[in-house]
Amino acid sequence: MVDQTSQFYAILTNVGAAKQANADALGVPWTFSQMAVGDGNPAGLENPPHPMPVATQTALLNEWRRAPLNQLKVDPSNAAIIIAEQIIPADVGGKWIREIGLYDAAGDLVAVANCPPTFKPLLSQGSGRTQVVRLNLVISNASNVQLKIDPSVVLATREYVDSRLTEEISKLDNKQSVRAATTANITLSGLRTVDGVVLAAGDRVLVKNQTQAKENGLYVVAAGAWPRASDADISAEVTPGLVVAVEQGTTLADTIWQLITDAPIVLGTTALTFRDITDGFARLLSPAFTGTPTAPTPAQFDTTPVVVNAAFVKRMGVEYAGYSNYAASTALALSEVGKLVAFANAATPMTATLPTGGTITPGATVTLLCGQGTLTVTAAAGDSIDAVGVPGDVVMGQGDTAEFIRNGSLWRLIGGTALLRYSAIMQGETWLTPAQFDNTKKLATTEFVQRALGSFSGAVTYGANVTLTKADVGKVIRLSGTGYTVTLPLVSTLVEGASLAIQHSGTSGTQTVVVQGGDVIDPGAGLVTSLTLNMGDTAILVRAGGSWALISGSAALSYVDRPTLAQFDSSRQLATTEFVQRALGSFSGSTSIAASRALTAADIGKRIELANGVTVTLPDTSTVPQGATVLISAGPTATTARVTVAASDQLAMNNLSMAVPYTLAAGGDFLAIRESNVWRCHFGTEPLRNSPLFAASFSVSGYSKMPNGDVEMWGMTGGSAPGAITPVTFPMAFPNACHNIQMTYVDSGTQSPASRGGPVQVGSYSKTGFNYSHSGSSSAAQHFWRAKGS
Repeated sequence: MVDQTSQFYAILTNVGAAKQANADALGVPWTFSQMAVGDGNPAGLENPPHPMPVATQTALLNEWRRAPLNQLKVDPSNAAIIIAEQIIPADVGGKWIREIGLYDAAGDLVAVANCPPTFKPLLSQGSGRTQVVRLNLVISNASNVQLKIDPSVVLATREYVDSRLTEEISKLDNKQSVRAATTANITLSGLRTVDGVVLAAGDRVLVKNQTQAKENGLYVVAAGAWPRASDADISAEVTPGLVVAVEQGTTLADTIWQLITDAPIVLGTTALTFRDITDGFARLLSPAFTGTPTAPTPAQFDTTPVVVNAAFVKRMGVEYAGYSNYAASTALALSEVGKLVAFANAATPMTATLPTGGTITPGATVTLLCGQGTLTVTAAAGDSIDAVGVPGDVVMGQGDTAEFIRNGSLWRLIGGTALLRYSAIMQGETWLTPAQFDNTKKLATTEFVQRALGSFSGAVTYGANVTLTKADVGKVIRLSGTGYTVTLPLVSTLVEGASLAIQHSGTSGTQTVVVQGGDVIDPGAGLVTSLTLNMGDTAILVRAGGSWALISGSAALSYVDRPTLAQFDSSRQLATTEFVQRALGSFSGSTSIAASRALTAADIGKRIELANGVTVTLPDTSTVPQGATVLISAGPTATTARVTVAASDQLAMNNLSMAVPYTLAAGGDFLAIRESNVWRCHFGTEPLRNSPLFAASFSVSGYSKMPNGDVEMWGMTGGSAPGAITPVTFPMAFPNACHNIQMTYVDSGTQSPASRGGPVQVGSYSKTGFNYSHSGSSSAAQHFWRAKGS
């Protein structure tokens, strides 16, 4: 029985709870499809007990109707509650409703609820109504819940229809106008003034200037926090292209704004950007465009009355339509017409074939530039090139340009530097020669250049004293004979840069050049008033700064005082005698060294004498040039003077590597020459002492070699008995042959009769040794021997 203490609620069944947990864990949808109602009175009692939902239920106590859901939605006030709704039509009923069940697509009872007893009458009972049954259910994740319905059998309430219409209309891009729009970041709460408009609660506002752009959108003014407008408060209602009109405002009244943010849009997360499109629509009749309107580019060479754009105009030649660059021979396409086309290849000559085709309109142009190398411009098959009546290819050099204009199948050369060679004005004697000494920016003829800068304008010979005049300027003045005086023109009568070339062309003696008045000659080493020319001398004199400057000719060399170049300089500059003496001739000095030290580049070219016990280190070869030399010698009594080298360098006597430090003999010397990282020693006594040509071994059994090939060896035998033939091996083999062997008996004690070790016989001698025997009385006689050979 139901009274004021009865409880009404809905719960998930155990099956429903398990399915919800599975949907939440796996992220899979959970589909509700039907709702059942029952009277909770399976026994047919007059006053049955009130049914209470139990989680273990798998069916209602007494179900009398099951039908598809009308709608399933999330409670707008609580996202954790879903509302399931079913409509019972007027012709169904005649029973009580005390229990409600919710079934999923699999047919399982997933939720059960009780409700206050409600009688659903039939029309035949004299009362009829359409009954709406709703079930509110708390779940953990509403996003996984879906509704499965058959629209053909489901009834809709007016509320449902109204809400659906509102939802769909809210998704349209065109939104209800707003009263005002923001112009800066604002606080989204309270009653405030926006763009000069005093807002009231309920006014719609376009918020578009928030620092956090995700806050932008459509809002409704409220005394507290502003909510988003109902037609733009979910992501599905805020889509790219959303348009809204502004009604009032000091600056934004009667403007139209469009959302230009791209999808996907998540409201409250995605930054929203609005653009003013008020002036984005032009009238069809006499439109007045602003901003940067665009139009399609007409086809190349189009002559119809279509609207042209900047690309078409550029291509037609009002200015170049573009710039192309090639590094190899190329047949130009129609798209190159109207462009500046550059070619550049310093290594390989190039060929440019001009565009061809019947669609090229007369007057179309193309301009070519040769940036590097050479370029030959030719025509395609069926076309031709004409350069002012000269048909054929056009050859361009580096820096040349050529402009061609189309006429039928002909490309005519009409501009650029390549045209100059064909121009009549550039040929023939049609130009005026500027006055002598003209230094303006006029064009110069070949006559002017010959007279002023290139070849001398003439030559004149004088055989007597002469005073030159302005007419002689620019000429070669030849002085024959001898002993004449040539007087220069006054510099005040000449322009800056006027020049004279004077030559002593006589066969003997001297000629004298003098100045007039207070003029002077500046040869670069003090001012003089005269020059003396020896036979064959020349002097180039130029009027500069109010005097005669001697700038060239053999006469100028006598005034040159050149600095001595740095030691080891190997450039092509002129060398002074000081440089030559230091570098190639006599040694530049001598230095005695009494204490050990490292030599430097300043010691190169000198004679270095070492005291006894001194060790010097030759300069690091990386600090001196190839071929640098220094003479090293030991003092006459210096028996312990030594030489060493840097860590990465070597010391060699002639071509033999020497261990360092190297000890010189008293008075010994050598000339060290830098070769790569080797100080190679030549000349002097030390190279001779170490030369293989003077090799020697001064042991008991030794040898001595001479440069002339003479070789001498010596030794002492180990002893032999009378008559025994005993072999002797030389310390080294003779290079060619052994010529002579001498032997002497050795008596280690008191001299005895000679017969103890002699006489001696020698035999079987060769380059490597000999045999000997004696007929003396000693059974172990020893003998000195000496052999000579070559």
